[in-house]
Amino acid sequence: MSYPHTRLRRMRRDAFSRALMRETDLAPSDLLLPLFVREGRDVSEPVPSMPGVERVSIDRLLRIAGQAQELGIPALALFPVTPPEAKSLDAAEAWNPDGLAQRAVRALKQAFPELGVITDVALDPFTTHGQDGLVDDHGYVVNDATVEALVRQAVSHAEAGADVVAPSDMMDGRIGAIRAALEVDGHINTRILAYSAKYASAFYGPFRDAVGSAGTLGKGNKYTYQMDPANSDEAMREIALDLEEGADMVMVKPAMPYLDIVRRVKERFGVPTLAYQVSGEYAMLKAAFANGWLDERACVLEALTGIRRAGADAVLTYFALDAARWLRS
Repeated sequence: MSYPHTRLRRMRRDAFSRALMRETDLAPSDLLLPLFVREGRDVSEPVPSMPGVERVSIDRLLRIAGQAQELGIPALALFPVTPPEAKSLDAAEAWNPDGLAQRAVRALKQAFPELGVITDVALDPFTTHGQDGLVDDHGYVVNDATVEALVRQAVSHAEAGADVVAPSDMMDGRIGAIRAALEVDGHINTRILAYSAKYASAFYGPFRDAVGSAGTLGKGNKYTYQMDPANSDEAMREIALDLEEGADMVMVKPAMPYLDIVRRVKERFGVPTLAYQVSGEYAMLKAAFANGWLDERACVLEALTGIRRAGADAVLTYFALDAARWLRS
């Protein structure tokens, strides 16, 4: 039937009928909260390029975790801020059993055993050069030696109690190597969230400020291992390989500029698919809110709904606490 028998605006007239036909839901359980943890006690340190985001000591991390659990956020993603004196060429601090990330995991699981804890498996917070892996004499990030280091890091996180290890480094073969090591060590239920489609994006700048790798990376880049923003089919190959190697979930990063990739992944593979609303996306929106150009609540919820609509099962977002409060109000 065509107009006037069919009037699509009928169903948009009232709130109840709009709710009846709503195709995409957004709930606190769809949100994951990334947090930056630093050394110290009762310490918080603002990240200037990410208004409202702080680097926090473990005791303050626990307070935020309690808020997240109360709001119905199912898991936190931890990113350690490594002191300069603990960084090295071989990134050995990454698998220190008493390292910052490992201590934070143990504290979280003791205080909130039902709250999921996701840990970042990558070497950039621990290297003196800011790259995600070990480098040769020419500054090239070597793959296989890096994978060996990532395996040690992932196992140390699992031993500390991490529910999910999330390799974000984009080395070839690291998912299979980590899965095999976890199995051998008896961590058969430790899940792997693979950053399978991680692009060499210009939107990561504020994050690197937050974890302290921006200064060490300097004018360097990560083009030899992160994906070219122009590519889509390559992401499908990456994801297929990671799933074959034992990934339980896959990540597309960033989110908003790559919603076409999120959709392709979900439609093709049908696996748990996450997207990361990265620091640059957050910073842009916060700048617009601060200038009064956009309405914060409306735009944040619209952006997150759009990521969900594209096919993401969950979204890592620095807006998670605020969004969860708004959704529950």
